[in-house]
Amino acid sequence: MMRKIKKVTSMLFACLFMGISLTDCTIVTDSKRNSINIVKVDAKKLQAPTYGEMDSSAQAVANGTNVFAFKLSAALAKNIGHDNFVCSPYSVWMPLAALVNATDTKNQDALLKALSASGISASDINRAASRMLYDLTKLRYNEIMDNGQYHNPLKIANAIFVGKNVTLRKDFAQTFMDFYRGNTMSVDFESNDAVKAVNQWANEQTEGLITDLVQEFDPKTIAAIANAIYFSDRWDLEFNPNETSNGVFHAQTEDKTVPYMLHESDGQTYYEDDRVQAMPLHFKSGGGMYIILPKSGDAVELLSSMTNDYFNEIQQDSIQATGKLLLPRFSIESDVRKLKDALIELGVPLFDDKSAPLKGGIIEENIPVWLSDAMQKAIIKVDEKGTTAAAVTIMAMAGSSMPMPTKPFEMICNKPFIFVLYENTYDGGSQVLFTGIVNKP
Repeated sequence: MMRKIKKVTSMLFACLFMGISLTDCTIVTDSKRNSINIVKVDAKKLQAPTYGEMDSSAQAVANGTNVFAFKLSAALAKNIGHDNFVCSPYSVWMPLAALVNATDTKNQDALLKALSASGISASDINRAASRMLYDLTKLRYNEIMDNGQYHNPLKIANAIFVGKNVTLRKDFAQTFMDFYRGNTMSVDFESNDAVKAVNQWANEQTEGLITDLVQEFDPKTIAAIANAIYFSDRWDLEFNPNETSNGVFHAQTEDKTVPYMLHESDGQTYYEDDRVQAMPLHFKSGGGMYIILPKSGDAVELLSSMTNDYFNEIQQDSIQATGKLLLPRFSIESDVRKLKDALIELGVPLFDDKSAPLKGGIIEENIPVWLSDAMQKAIIKVDEKGTTAAAVTIMAMAGSSMPMPTKPFEMICNKPFIFVLYENTYDGGSQVLFTGIVNKP
């Protein structure tokens, strides 16, 4: 089990601790990486969706990923009280999706159900994950550009860190690389070199924003599977900082003066019903962030009741309208320490030490393997220019229709509201990456 996780500023990092050793792979030693060895596994190309052709299984997986995103957000949000909250459900989904390939037949159906992918095979999950990565990392843009230098604001990385005395199954390593672009790395969990290696990897994947993520590993740790996600982009239509002015925000515990950014124009995408007002803020590279303001009740209640169907309704029934948005600048960092409890509540079966659902699927050794813990740290910053968002997820594994407005709208976010950051994909449409609550900017 991993202990003493330091404060994180930005990125997503998912660790699942397990028992694994390397066979039939090439190990490359890099002295600059603190005794970390990179195991080279050749990868297939990520699968590119063909426009005009439908892949019903991939669409079902993508839809289920958003269903899982809102279910997980609801389970986590109920514990935050009056605090701010941000999480990256997609960061949690990716390692769990990869582990579908390693889960025994007795528990695989339960894991698929928890991921809202009942009836979907592991191969379909893998294909859908590959197509998502192709879209989210915008490989198509690099392929059509002569110099292949398209700058993608979203970075996603996966890795498995394995201990020196265990054997990683080659079939899982190959699947993890082919469909999830997961690298395999060898470290010594019995020394401080493992801490240095993992921290250096995290630092590299987040452009230097994440340093000293881990302080120490339990010496009994024999492996970790990791995911990193980092997002930073500018608004397609930026706020004018000269129009930012102070105003009162009515938090649940007190009123406070905060800077409000202003958007006011014709032709703004806008949604309203008897529950909420909602507007998307679009990014230059595509995708965006929906700001959703409850008319009554609190933001925790709203996010706890949010579903993918309702999110789709908000998007589909939005109109072009004249009006203004007043939105406070905000910066949020969350330390989600009840992620394990939330995943168990959703039916994820991987935490059962008695059934050891990962035995035989990850490592060659005949020992019980299961998830023992999970946590996430996440951050988001929103200002006049754009958004930077990232998260860190840690999972420890043990080895043993709205009416047209009749007048210009006003959407004044001077009380708690929620946000949903998404990127566009072919199979899933608006793929949810981050969700959160602003209770006190």
